[in-house]
Amino acid sequence: MGTIVVTGGTGTLGRHVTERLREAGREVRVVSRHSAPYAVDLRDGRGLDAALAGAGTVVHCATTPRGGDERAARRLIDAAGRAGVAHLVYISIVGVDRVPFGYYRTKLAVEGLVERSGLGWTILRTTQFHDLVLRVLQGAARLPLLLPVPAGVPDQPVEVREVAAHLAELALGEPAGRVPDMGGPEVRTLEDLAEAYLRASGRRRRVVRVPLVGASYRAFRAGGHLARDRAVGTGTFEDHLRRHFAPGRGGRRGTRRGGTGRGRACGAAPAGPAHGHRLDPGARVGAGIGGGAGRRVVTRASRAARSRQGRRAGIGRRGGARLSARAGGRRGRPGRRRVP
Repeated sequence: MGTIVVTGGTGTLGRHVTERLREAGREVRVVSRHSAPYAVDLRDGRGLDAALAGAGTVVHCATTPRGGDERAARRLIDAAGRAGVAHLVYISIVGVDRVPFGYYRTKLAVEGLVERSGLGWTILRTTQFHDLVLRVLQGAARLPLLLPVPAGVPDQPVEVREVAAHLAELALGEPAGRVPDMGGPEVRTLEDLAEAYLRASGRRRRVVRVPLVGASYRAFRAGGHLARDRAVGTGTFEDHLRRHFAPGRGGRRGTRRGGTGRGRACGAAPAGPAHGHRLDPGARVGAGIGGGAGRRVVTRASRAARSRQGRRAGIGRRGGARLSARAGGRRGRPGRRRVP
């Protein structure tokens, strides 16, 4: 049995994959930018040959919505070929072939590189992680009084530990190609998830549904990022919230708790989003509304909500709870934002 290398093995997904593989008795090398003795930045590839020497399987969780995933994947694939790696396992996001968002297109391009690599390969697509959805909502809740969410967007978050268990199982097996998608147990609206977050955290905000425009928003609203027929996960968003806000976890009710990302190695991730995959600082929202997509959608929804609320209240930027009236459309019209 050869060594298994996990890229992004300190991330939200990667660390759980590493734990599972070690529990199975396998030798695991964690590769990330700051994990000695195999500190590797996949974007330049220095130290990668040493990290892969003697490895039989590579689980590629590292990702970043800020760019560079394709270059990193090429370097990894080239080094894996030189090292004689027999099995490359890649974690992707449900809907990368249906949602025209930039980060999703990059994930789809990396899938193509893996498929054409000449190595034995397995690709698993999952929906957004609960971690990503929570981080997106925490970011949106930084606004005073309001918690804006994109109108009409459903989501199907999945428990990251369940994804890690399945990914580890795939890594221990033979190359399987594109395996069935993995989705969370419930399809819910972002508004419903936001209300659940507010109840669990004890924060008081009014959830505001903000209509957006753009091809990515239309695709998310149509459910292009869902796996309705593959709702195989069991852990619900409320289960995740109970753990997150449990006494002693640092995420007590009424406070904001910092999180880890799904990406340094896979967020999601965001989240997501998510699909963002803590995920390396780059995938810090991992797999869901995937990876950076989730944060950007809600950021634009936040700006639109601030603009509309500010105009209605007739207030400006100054003052503790005052809302900005400068962020959105022309006076008298709803503040709509285009999602690329």
